[in-house]
Amino acid sequence: MLKYCILEFESTWEKHLSLIEFAYNNSFQTSIKMAPYEALYGQKCRTPLYWTELKTEQKVKVIRDSLKASSDRWKSYADLERKDIEFEIGDKVLLKKVLRFGRKGKLSPRFIGPYEIIERIGLVAYRLLLPSELEKIHNVFHVSMLLRYRSDTSHVIAPTEVEIQSYLSYSEEPIRILAQ
Repeated sequence: MLKYCILEFESTWEKHLSLIEFAYNNSFQTSIKMAPYEALYGQKCRTPLYWTELKTEQKVKVIRDSLKASSDRWKSYADLERKDIEFEIGDKVLLKKVLRFGRKGKLSPRFIGPYEIIERIGLVAYRLLLPSELEKIHNVFHVSMLLRYRSDTSHVIAPTEVEIQSYLSYSEEPIRILAQ
């Protein structure tokens, strides 16, 4: 917001700071369905009488237009990332891994699972059937945290116990040779 006003008013932007604040506090916010001033004080803000000059009204209009342009640009960036994804009950999904799920680091897997969807909650959330190891985690997740699981038995390898010797080493043997 300040960037646009500095570009518009250049060296006099400090003098227009009160106009910038007024324009921002009285602009409609879709997230709260009202202006921030109205949300805070419970009534619409009245324009001070001395702002009725034509020049001041034009400056407030320029500021409002700049705020709208900035908001529209950020919305267009966010819309590029959004995808309309829907799952059915019974589908298998992978869950995006966050740090609290265990091991962290560059080479740790990005998704864990697969888990079954047992219920749809609203338009963009799903309840998953989680194993007992994840019982401390709430089982409802936003669609952005889920990835459709494509069943592929060729990548499943049965885990075996790793035998650690008394001197804290172990021997590795290949499970399968994939290429030569």
